[in-house]
Order: sequence, then structure tokens, then C-alpha cells
Amino acid sequence: MSGKVKKVFPGGNTSEGFFSFYDYMIDKDTANRIFVIKGGPGVGKSSMMKRIGQEFAKRGYDVELHFCSSDNNSIDGVVIPKLKVALVDGTAPHVIDPKNPGAVDEIINLGEYWDQDKMEQVKEDVLKTTKQVSRYFLRAYKFLQSCRPIVLDIQEKYKEAMDYGKVNFETSKLIEEVFENVPYRLKFGKARHLFGSAITPNGHVEITESILQGIDKIYYIKGEVGTGKSTLLERIYNQALLRGIDVEVYHAPLIPQKLETVVIESLKVAFTTSNLFKENNYKTIDLNEYLDKNIIKKYEEEIEYDKKILNELFNKGIENVKNAKKEHDVLEKYYVSNMDFEGIEKLRYDIVERILKYAK
Repeated sequence: MSGKVKKVFPGGNTSEGFFSFYDYMIDKDTANRIFVIKGGPGVGKSSMMKRIGQEFAKRGYDVELHFCSSDNNSIDGVVIPKLKVALVDGTAPHVIDPKNPGAVDEIINLGEYWDQDKMEQVKEDVLKTTKQVSRYFLRAYKFLQSCRPIVLDIQEKYKEAMDYGKVNFETSKLIEEVFENVPYRLKFGKARHLFGSAITPNGHVEITESILQGIDKIYYIKGEVGTGKSTLLERIYNQALLRGIDVEVYHAPLIPQKLETVVIESLKVAFTTSNLFKENNYKTIDLNEYLDKNIIKKYEEEIEYDKKILNELFNKGIENVKNAKKEHDVLEKYYVSNMDFEGIEKLRYDIVERILKYAK
């Protein structure tokens, strides 16, 4: 029987630029092995990691695929939780170097498999294209950064209309419902931070369904920006930590300080703002019920205008991430034609054999 494959984003294109949660891919203090994969674009990092992930899923191991927000068809990492093993793309913009070299971490350099003489012949093309990739990403981040004050402007209007006393009461009731029979433990829980959706060349891509597979109770938290959804999620996950329960916390892709989803795997319970679960959920908590509609009506035109501008800026951000991806594809071609992929395939086989030693 094949293992469960879970998809997540360890980083994202946000209003703060590239935002990384790569340190949460695997617990470095308990890991058996972390392979840090180095090399240029198109050298086969993603393909090799995907194939290793598929191999272990076929062998019955649960596997995590950590997808790249700048190319959501590629992966930046594979984690095999049971074996406490991870393979991680250690190249920019998420540069990773070994924390415990030799003992736990090691570098796998795919740069050893390219033809150096041929790569030097395309030096000018590589430099020129790399500059274009960077330019488009910087442009994308400027548009996404411009989205932030508009989101906050909309948020202020909804905040003015909210009865937070009732929201706090609703949150307290929910905490009581979820943790009623859960005892406190003699340790503090751990929080693992990731993204469940991302701003990609293909738009806003969401993989919350993959994150919530196997969860029995999914609470859908409904509400406009500023109604207190993120605060509610934060209170719930902090309550879990106080009781010694580990949680997974998934952040919003535009403003990463905001939360989208909280998963308490040990209780088989999750809370999400994802519209994918608007209908298919255990219970809906509608925070819009505590809005003063008269105040919102007063700001109706401003909110409508803000949302229009926000949508335009957001789409411009996506357009530039897409342009960066197109240039990155050009960059990959310079490497692909000069790689020894047979050698990399032998390396992949060796890595699989080494990982299997941790199963004994």
C-alpha cells in the first residue's frame, strides 16, 4: 500500500518579498539525514527529489513534497517523516547550508555533473538572463508590496464595524469545544510554520486539500478581512501549544503574518479560512455575523474601489512572477543541454540506498 503524499509550500512570494519557512521543513535537532542539494537551474534537482519521493511513497512511507512558489510544478524539498530524512534545494533565494555538517547534513553538488567548458561558453547568456529573472521578481514584489496598505485600509473599515466582544466569546466557546477533554501535558507544544497556498506564475495556487487529508473535523472560519479570523486561529494554536500539543500553522501568501489554516494532527482537527471548505466542513464559524452592516454600508464605495485596485495590483504581481518564470525557463535550457543526467540518475539510486539504511 502506498504512503500518503502531502503537498505544502515552504516559502512564498509575498508583500515582503520572498518569505521563507524552510527552517521548518524538518526538525534539525532530531533529523537522521538532511541532503542539501546545490546546483544551477535545470540541473535536475526537482526531478531527482520528486522521483525519490515517489519511490518512498510506493514503499509505503508517508512523504511530504515541498513545492516551489516560483514554479509550482517543481519542488524544493522532500521529507520522509518516519525516517527523519529530508532532501532540500539549498540554492537562492532560499540558500541553505549545513547546520551539523557530516553528522546530519551534507551537500550534494549537482554542479559536478555539468560540462564546465560548455557552461563557460554560455556565460554571457546566463548572466544576462539571470539579471532579467531578478528584475521581474523585484518588480513583482513592488506590486505585491503595494497591495499591503490597501488590504490594511479595507481591514480598518471592517474593524470599525466589528463587535470583537462577541468574536472573543465565540472563540472561547470554540476553544472549550475542541479542548474540553484534552489534558495539559508536562511540556510545551511545537509549532511548525508553512504555507498552504502561494502566489505563483499560475496565479494564487492553493493546496489546502492535501494538507487536510485524513482530518476528521474541519472548521471553516468565514469572514471579511479584519473580522478577526487570523486572531481566532492564533488563539486556537496557542491553546494547543499550552497543552503540550504540536500544531501546523499555515500562513497567508500575501501578508505572511496572517494565518489561513491551523492543523492539530493528534486531535484530527483543523481550522481554515480556505474557501475550498466553504461547503465541505464539520462546522462553519461565520464572523461576518458580528459586523454592523450600517457602518459597512457607509464605506461601500470605498471598499469596492479598494478591492478593484487591490485586484489590479495583485494580478500585476502575478504577471511579473510569470515573466520571471519564463526567463528562468530560458536559463534552464543553458544548463539542461550541458548536464550528465546519467550520472545524476546513478547518484539518485545511491541516495535511495543510503536513505533505506534508516529503515532498518
